Amino acid sequence: MKSLRFKIIAILGIIITLQANLFAQSPKFKVLILAERGGYHEGFVAAALDWLNLMAPEKGFEFNVINNTNPIDEAYLSNYKVFIQLNYPPYMWTDKAKAAFIKYIEEGRGGWVGFHHASLLGEFDGYQMWNWFSGFMGGIRYKNYIAATTSGKVIVEAGQHPVMKGVSSSFIIPDDEWYSFDKDPRPNVHVLATVDESSYTIATDIKMGDHPVIWINEKMKARNVYFLMGHHAHLLNSQEFKTMVTNAILWTAGQ
Repeated sequence: MKSLRFKIIAILGIIITLQANLFAQSPKFKVLILAERGGYHEGFVAAALDWLNLMAPEKGFEFNVINNTNPIDEAYLSNYKVFIQLNYPPYMWTDKAKAAFIKYIEEGRGGWVGFHHASLLGEFDGYQMWNWFSGFMGGIRYKNYIAATTSGKVIVEAGQHPVMKGVSSSFIIPDDEWYSFDKDPRPNVHVLATVDESSYTIATDIKMGDHPVIWINEKMKARNVYFLMGHHAHLLNSQEFKTMVTNAILWTAGQ
């Protein structure tokens, strides 16, 4: 009888342990990644997804990847705490997806992290510019880019912001395109970092002067952050970049 009691207690202990492990491994939140595949940015996107596969379990979240906006509506977005726009441009969106995304951002239903191609604002591939998204990005329109790519020194302006936790006051970002815009977004956004255009490793006349490269739009209820960089897979060799992105995902998720 005593032996049976000990066996039952042992079995219950195993069940409790398994349940505790299952609970510990369950994700704290879910992330939706809208990823651009193929083309010039495929190397960066593939490297970023590989890195996220390793990083996500460590930080307690899981993610789902889609390559177009067809599935997106309000109900679909309600499953996700963070929306990552991984180089997917601000056009080729369905009207249903646009409406759901606007509510998601304006009403703070989740957070947003955008990279590089997300600011390709203008008339491209037969699509008109999405004016709301231009406003979200600070009222800008894409103007030019450094096609040859160049490394550049990024200067942190808001070192106390959670996105910049553990990040050096300046660091080099390698081999990027460094988009320029028709106007400086600074009056309409909170700039976290700029690029020092005098640090470019190639000679170029494609410059803005004041050139923000990481910023947030505090007029929106959703926590959001945009990274201008995101062209080359070499970025995933930068510990500073990976630290900022990790911080951004956790901050926009409210963690």
